[in-house]
Amino acid sequence: MTSNRAPSKIIPRAFPGIKPEEVQELIESSRVRTVPAGTVLCHEDAVEHTFYMLLDGDVEVTKDINSTEARLLKILTAGDFFGEMALIHNAPRAATVTTTTTAVLLELDKDAFDRILQHSPSVAIAMVREISSRLRQNDQMAIEDLRMRAEELAAAYQKLAEQELTRREFLTSVAHELRSPLMAASGYLQILQKGLLSGNQLQAAIDTTARNIARIVSLVNDILFLQEIELVLPEFQPVNMTAIAENVVRAYGSRAVAAKVKLGLATGAGNLPLVTGDSKSLERALTALVDNAIKFSPEGGEVDVSLKGDQHRLTITVQDHGIGIDPEILPRIFDRFYHVEKSDEHLFGGLGLGLAITRQVIQQHSGSLEVESTPGKGSTFTIFLEAADAKK
Repeated sequence: MTSNRAPSKIIPRAFPGIKPEEVQELIESSRVRTVPAGTVLCHEDAVEHTFYMLLDGDVEVTKDINSTEARLLKILTAGDFFGEMALIHNAPRAATVTTTTTAVLLELDKDAFDRILQHSPSVAIAMVREISSRLRQNDQMAIEDLRMRAEELAAAYQKLAEQELTRREFLTSVAHELRSPLMAASGYLQILQKGLLSGNQLQAAIDTTARNIARIVSLVNDILFLQEIELVLPEFQPVNMTAIAENVVRAYGSRAVAAKVKLGLATGAGNLPLVTGDSKSLERALTALVDNAIKFSPEGGEVDVSLKGDQHRLTITVQDHGIGIDPEILPRIFDRFYHVEKSDEHLFGGLGLGLAITRQVIQQHSGSLEVESTPGKGSTFTIFLEAADAKK
């Protein structure tokens, strides 16, 4: 044992000023114990009465910050000591001490220490000094802990404030997105009721009214779908994602043509695996990705939907070559209250619920959703779903 690990060297550091014979008496009143890694020596908030000198091995000192987090305060090694305050008062431990390796300890109990204290004035003086020093340290630790808690509280408050602002902006967007088609539909209905239109004008008014009502229904359905999907889990069945992808591309063909965007589908060679899920929800998730890709693509752009897979997994990719996504907002694009209103001179309508819907659906299907994007070059969204046969 090296000199700095010897009890005769550790005790004077713990109790400065005590006499050599008192050091020897403390050693003789102590016991040596070897414990394995993972042994809890001191329990935070427990009233314990043992002082430890670490002759060999390492321990870590931690403090509970909340019910789920333990903060590491320090690491102690051979030659260090801890728990001396337990010898002089019945206050709970301030931290938890756990061995990280096999450790050799010299342990002194309060009863033995009290017997020495009765006839050793220098030990009593040393303890007074130690108490004063430790109280100062505890005050500093308490101040640091309060500072850290204040920072955590400020960060939580800032996050809540941002969420509240986002919700307000979302509600404003809802009002705007609903008001415009409602006013348009209402205005045309009033004209139709008065019988002021005929021929081509009548048909155009009916078409416009129908289009605005469909937009209202779509917006409301998106909002309700997000609420319902969290509460009601549909019954899963084997699903052919190739058929779903074909349906989505077919349904959005005219929209792509109107936006002057080329929409393509590639399913590769061979049969792709089925997945277990709800076909309507999965179609809605893929629809949202295709809709977004077309919306954010420039005229003459391309949107490519591709599927590939094996007996373990099916991968669905939706790639566009549009405006891309700024790295700063990339983590927020799946939030239900976030949406892009403008990029350069382009204005984008909608509530931005599509990506939130996609993420929620894929999570309920135990899949994953990834995105890669470069501003000005486009985005690639990839869905990973486990093959139905792989679940057996």
